[in-house]
Amino acid sequence: MRVMASSRLALPGRNRSSAETIRSLLPYLWPPDDAGARLRVVVAMLFLVLAKVATVFVPLFYARAVDALSQHGGTARVLAVPVGLIVGYGLARLASSGFGELRDAVFAAVQQRTVRRVALQTFRHMHRLSLRFHLDRQTGGVSRAIERGSAGIESVLRLAVFNLVPTVIELVLVTAVLWRIFDWRFALVTFGAVAAYITFTLSFASWRVRFRRRMNENDSEAQSKAVDSLLNYETVKYFGNEQHEASRFDTALAGYERAAVKSQVTLNMLNLGQAAIIAAGSSAIMLMAARGIVAGQMSVGKFVLANTYLIQLYTPLNFLGFAYNSIKQGLVDMEQMFRLLDVDQEVQDSPAAIQLKAHLAEGEAGSVSFADVQFGYTPQREILKGVSFSVPAGGKVAIVGPTGAGKSTISRLLFRFYDVTGGSVSIDGRDVRDYTQASLRAAIGVVPQDTVLFNDTIRYNIAYGRPDATQEEIEHAARVAQVHDFVLRMPDGYDTRVGERGLKLSGGEKQRVAIARTVLKDPRILILDEATSALDSRTERDIDAALRAVSARRTTLVIAHRLSTVVDADEILVLVDGRVAERGSHRELLARGGVFARMWELQAQQAEPEREEAELEAGLQRGRMPASAA
Repeated sequence: MRVMASSRLALPGRNRSSAETIRSLLPYLWPPDDAGARLRVVVAMLFLVLAKVATVFVPLFYARAVDALSQHGGTARVLAVPVGLIVGYGLARLASSGFGELRDAVFAAVQQRTVRRVALQTFRHMHRLSLRFHLDRQTGGVSRAIERGSAGIESVLRLAVFNLVPTVIELVLVTAVLWRIFDWRFALVTFGAVAAYITFTLSFASWRVRFRRRMNENDSEAQSKAVDSLLNYETVKYFGNEQHEASRFDTALAGYERAAVKSQVTLNMLNLGQAAIIAAGSSAIMLMAARGIVAGQMSVGKFVLANTYLIQLYTPLNFLGFAYNSIKQGLVDMEQMFRLLDVDQEVQDSPAAIQLKAHLAEGEAGSVSFADVQFGYTPQREILKGVSFSVPAGGKVAIVGPTGAGKSTISRLLFRFYDVTGGSVSIDGRDVRDYTQASLRAAIGVVPQDTVLFNDTIRYNIAYGRPDATQEEIEHAARVAQVHDFVLRMPDGYDTRVGERGLKLSGGEKQRVAIARTVLKDPRILILDEATSALDSRTERDIDAALRAVSARRTTLVIAHRLSTVVDADEILVLVDGRVAERGSHRELLARGGVFARMWELQAQQAEPEREEAELEAGLQRGRMPASAA
């Protein structure tokens, strides 16, 4: 089976450098509005330096004790000197470990708070971005980028503060001690080995970054395919495309596999090169120290000192490569998340934006006006071409028309998911761009065609209209939506879980829950976006009663496919190819014999079999045969 290509998580802008990523992280690590966090950073750095100073003193005590024991006899008076040195050695080791643990304990709060702040900021930014961004992206890939970025921050901070920075400080101190106790040659060899090691590590690791980026791209692609396939489980089963979905998923996994193998092989090459540099530097230092002892210029204690420093440095030096690579990988993982934060917010509040009255309880319903509105999702394809209409406060206007005419686009512009490219959309006589987005959207309620519920309880999904609502308010909304009795018949009542996307409920039940949460929201303006088009005729009639109760006293905009649901509208607009082709009441449009009349006649012919079937079902339930079926 042919596997179709899928777009990856493509973000605008170029790849960020490591320095740019670190600069983006620093404000979260050193927040200007949190003196406590900055104090913890300072204290952690102080403990870090003290731990490394104590670590450098450990070999000094050890070497002095060796010299004292090798140069003197075993009298009690003389033994007091090495005992003191040994005690000092033990205290230095304790100080090294103690200050290190204190550093970790103090910095843990800084580290976790930083991860939390960046992840929260990214999550909020994702909700501020326009609908256009989310329609163009794959949710699984975006979610994965945030997850990897958060883990990358934690990894970078842990390795940099707990390993990389302490290792660099220790190397500087050891080089200075070797110069002071031995001579410049020891310091030069040590510095040269370290410089060669760092240069090799940086250059080689920078070359390896491309493989990590490729791994991330394929990982995001695989995650997106998996999420998309599982969310559409029923569709996959309908068409028997399990193997097709598995092939698409395996293609992304195969790309990840190839990139991961290359990443591991190059890591092995890097480790081998680092080991060679460390071995060469260690051998040179040991040979120089051995020659000094043979020449009588050094004591055994100094030889032990040099050897101990080398052993002490070997572990962090050997770990430096791993730490650097992990930090680079963490920075790559952070890169996508910070690039998400760099995405501009297409729809923004103006500095002078004002609050719009949100709830019907605050006053009368709001008036809505579209004035010569023009809009296109892309410059090449214009959807609305000069649409004008008004809905008075408390009025009801319906918009009908063929698929693709631009009906749902009108609701998106009213919600300000997009801004118009021409004309204006107004509420209460003011352009919607003059209001804050939060207050604008709080004033508008919507019952969509495709009701998506959260994988939680019925109570949670109804309360989503107003999360602070009481149980009594939730039940009142449920009664208005005619869903309360149904909920009580469920074993767990309002604690019944609805499943992923509400799949455990029928279409009519989901619609009633959606109506209930809109009732709870108490908006001044109501949008019914083809709210019953996916339901059968009988369920539609049941839902219509609930919708009429909800729309009472509210300004209502009905976007409909079934014309029978809009006969009571104050005005009906017939939208064709982005323009208002006809407008008027139901009677006026039928009498005109135009587009609406033809649509009505066609739907009436299609509805006749459904009506007969509904009558037959109702008659069977009453125990008799309807006359129309006789």
